[in-house]
Amino acid sequence: MPTATDTAPAIEVKAKPYEKLLTPEALQFLLHLHRKFNAERKQLLRQRKELQQKLDEGQLLNFREDTRSIRESDYTVAPIPEDLQDRRVEITGPVDRKMVINALNSGAKVFMADFEDASAPTWQNMMEGQQNLYDAIRRQVDFTAPNGKTYALKKETATLTVRPRGWHLEEKHVLVGEGGTAQEQISASLFDFGLFFFHNAAELLKRGSGPYFYLPKLESYEEAVLWNKVFVEAQDYLRIPQGSVKATVLIETIGAAFQMDEIIYALSNHMAGLNAGRWDYIFSLIKKFRKHKDFILPDRVQVGMSAPFMGAYAELLVKTCHKRGAHAIGGMSAFIPAKEEEVNQRAFEKVKKDKELEASRGYDGTWVAHPFLVDTAAEQISSRFSEGKTHQKDKRFEQVQVSQQDLLNTRIEGGKVTEAGLRTNINVGILYIEHWLGGTGAAALYNLMEDAATAEISRAQVWQWYHQGVKLDSGQLVSKDLIEAVIEEELQKIKIMLGKERFENGHFAEGKQLFRELVLSDEFEEFLTLKAYELLE
Repeated sequence: MPTATDTAPAIEVKAKPYEKLLTPEALQFLLHLHRKFNAERKQLLRQRKELQQKLDEGQLLNFREDTRSIRESDYTVAPIPEDLQDRRVEITGPVDRKMVINALNSGAKVFMADFEDASAPTWQNMMEGQQNLYDAIRRQVDFTAPNGKTYALKKETATLTVRPRGWHLEEKHVLVGEGGTAQEQISASLFDFGLFFFHNAAELLKRGSGPYFYLPKLESYEEAVLWNKVFVEAQDYLRIPQGSVKATVLIETIGAAFQMDEIIYALSNHMAGLNAGRWDYIFSLIKKFRKHKDFILPDRVQVGMSAPFMGAYAELLVKTCHKRGAHAIGGMSAFIPAKEEEVNQRAFEKVKKDKELEASRGYDGTWVAHPFLVDTAAEQISSRFSEGKTHQKDKRFEQVQVSQQDLLNTRIEGGKVTEAGLRTNINVGILYIEHWLGGTGAAALYNLMEDAATAEISRAQVWQWYHQGVKLDSGQLVSKDLIEAVIEEELQKIKIMLGKERFENGHFAEGKQLFRELVLSDEFEEFLTLKAYELLE
């Protein structure tokens, strides 16, 4: 194992070693990335806090004057590989072995293997996920379930992309110290990216694909610049041809929405496209403007893609991508099959309507959470493609003009904050946190596949409604007493729904306590996963 001195390990694994993956050479590579980029990562996180302070004092976001020259320039992205040209349907999910096989076999064009919002970052989940992807790339990922059912890859599979954890997260099981100095946790982003890249970049290129990534939670041009530096350094270190890495950036923060052009520019040699990460985007808007009374949203079920600020963001993303030769990928359809056919039919109709809207706005692809939606989504998203085309990048949408006011227009006709909305937020928030603490990052709740993003919306709304003194449409104040009462009532409903044994053997006590702290604390916690991670093994 690499060391800084004879007595102080430079990088140390404080958990099961997974020696086939965490080889001395792989650890040396991770150490190299940490030493070169962690200080800059921390500085960018400090800049996030500085901006938040300004927003809390009343400042609004806007397009940057210091990067106007980028927006007005004529650059285009580097050529995009053939296996990323047709992205009409992408399926996403966690990195457990069964999910990896089913997603690659789903008929979707792309599978985004998710180490972030769809995975609870236990050490076992993260490391076994890396092993599962290592095996899938080499087509040695066959799996037999406890019930005897076998799973194996088909001849034709989806193109693999990987989403590492965001810049704000750290991996507590890998510590880095410099010659006797205090050890610090390695960046989870650098760990997830670095370990996958080290083992698989050359193998993917040999097999006619490449190391493709989804980048989450970026908030600024500078954060994209840092990722680009990481890509360049990693390719040089392992003698991988420059430009082999291709990244799709999730535009899932309100800050990134004002800097889409700049983000594409920063990554232009490694850019594949942008994705409209709609649920995290709603969460980000609530979080950033949590102290602004003008940015109080109604029940989350009323906040769809027809809302003014969501429509503006969706249209600007397509226009920006197509101008630069990048793909525009639409948002998630989170429906999963139900036992009732009537429920499934309603889901199909909603998906059709949603994907037809995305197609009309010019999107080149879209996301689903379950294979049963792949064909429906593909049919709708392809309906606007020109004959023989696998995308709509030839459509420029020059008529689309989006202003600061458009991106910040949160007025929703008929929008209300209701008791039902409050109850849904509390119920889903606690249920999701309980699943997450049990090691499940993608939880099937009420015929939807919920991940961390929807839980973030739930707790962020309750925090804002409470701290801004919002009243329900009935006139009742969202008070501490009301929140406490609804928490207890919803927990009883959950207990009845799941049964006493499942309830008492679960993580509901911890889930309740964490949710309560998140919504009632004076200070807004930036990410619920930061607090929850302290409770994970």
